[in-house]
Amino acid sequence: MEKIKIENLSFSYPNVETPALCNVNLLVNEGEFITICGKSGCGKTTLIRQLKPIMAPYGERTGEIYFDGKEIDDLSQREQVEKIGFVFQNPDSQIVTDKVWHELAFGLESLSCSTEEIRAKVSEMASFFGIQNWFYKSVYELSGGQKQLLNLASVMVCSPSVLILDEPTSQLDPVSAQNFLGMVSKINRELGVTVIITEHRLEDVLPISDRVAVMDKGCIYADGTPQEIGRILKENEHEMFSALPTPIRIFYSIEDSDKCPLTVRDARRWISDKKIKNDALFSCENLEKNEKVLELKDVWFRYEKKSDDILKNMSLTLSSGEIFALLGGNGSGKTTALSVIIGNFKQYRGKKNVKPGKKICMLSQNSLDLFVKNTVIEDLREVISEYGEEEKRDILDKIIKFCELENLLDKHPYDLSGGEQQRAALAKVLLAKPDILLLDEPTKGMDALFKQKFAKMLCQLKSKGVSILLVSHDIEFCAKYADRCGLFFDGFITSEGRPREFFSKKNFYTTSANRIMRGINDDVLLDTDVIKLINGEGE
Repeated sequence: MEKIKIENLSFSYPNVETPALCNVNLLVNEGEFITICGKSGCGKTTLIRQLKPIMAPYGERTGEIYFDGKEIDDLSQREQVEKIGFVFQNPDSQIVTDKVWHELAFGLESLSCSTEEIRAKVSEMASFFGIQNWFYKSVYELSGGQKQLLNLASVMVCSPSVLILDEPTSQLDPVSAQNFLGMVSKINRELGVTVIITEHRLEDVLPISDRVAVMDKGCIYADGTPQEIGRILKENEHEMFSALPTPIRIFYSIEDSDKCPLTVRDARRWISDKKIKNDALFSCENLEKNEKVLELKDVWFRYEKKSDDILKNMSLTLSSGEIFALLGGNGSGKTTALSVIIGNFKQYRGKKNVKPGKKICMLSQNSLDLFVKNTVIEDLREVISEYGEEEKRDILDKIIKFCELENLLDKHPYDLSGGEQQRAALAKVLLAKPDILLLDEPTKGMDALFKQKFAKMLCQLKSKGVSILLVSHDIEFCAKYADRCGLFFDGFITSEGRPREFFSKKNFYTTSANRIMRGINDDVLLDTDVIKLINGEGE
């Protein structure tokens, strides 16, 4: 049975020549779980916002959208609230009250439900989501993962038949992201709710998807099962192939005739039938002993005199021309550590030493904090206002090309996609010419292709002696590009080491390739390692 039908949908933003959506056709059946993916700026968010008219962006739309056989624009606001749930990317942007219980009740209150009905539905939803233990807590006490789970529960308490999610795990740590997607899958399976989700991180969402729609330049490029999408993207050498889950990339890279695995479990079963040279070794290069440019020693920090400590006896060193990645759960203290380093907060015990003459700059997790002008180009010009016009033009040309901003310069920063905002914010930070660069979740919202380009940027900066301290939930990115990795827990670094050594000793904070090969060859870190072993090319 058809739930949503999109016919010849096109959409253009005001004063923008290129359409954001171009002749989109998509059929969503009752109870389906559909993932929409594609590069940043391909039109994913614009498309799903059309599916709830009260949230649709301003612009010119042609084509038709039907909901339960009825034109979607004919739905009243009440019907849209009741029937179509929407979860945003930023957990904080959707919360409107100060208490968990009130947040759950807010949607029902806005629909003028009776007190008895609200009490019954809220208690049932809290039990279904397993949040009764923090039912009376302040929302400000919750971790990022808990906030996003609360947002989901607050939407579901109105019993929508369609749930739309816009990159809901982009700001969550890997464990929280898995838990969140597990709950979305449970809603789909046990309640029969139709799910439409946009994601850049496909490792966990594709295995639970019925269908995948790949968007490219405002169009639907491909539509099919996850296995079909893997084959199509590989055969057409499409750049989105690099964004697919590790099992799919490995499978189609060796041209196997078996059924493509989607999960680590299935990939392990498939790998077990292969004749692999298990004694192949993967070398771990020694880290160069460069000069220290930053050191924290036995640092303690708390936000208020009588509050709990956030940093606890934390020590950290960063060398010249090094990329050091910090991983860990939401709320473990990683961002606070960066704030202490940049000088936004001061430790009450311990030492912070920065090599004299070294300039520190930071790209915060919320990239919008950096923008103060009406266009991207004005924001970039502000940083180098003291230069002459010719020098300014030369500097801007280089950074615009470096961060691929050519088509974004005249746009308002708030009109950019998440990945585009990250690129523009990075450009603004780099214009300040830092010696030490602090990055808080820099790959958030970036598509797989630009992540590769972003990695090249970091490597170029590293070759020039820039030191980079990176806080990230992106395990695959850190494993591939960091010189050292550290696990942050309860206010300090509990373990650190070179990526191959670091991740081979982890069970959850490790790469999919390592989990696939655990017990077969524990040195494996990347999908390319697995492919080498299968092809008998181990080092």
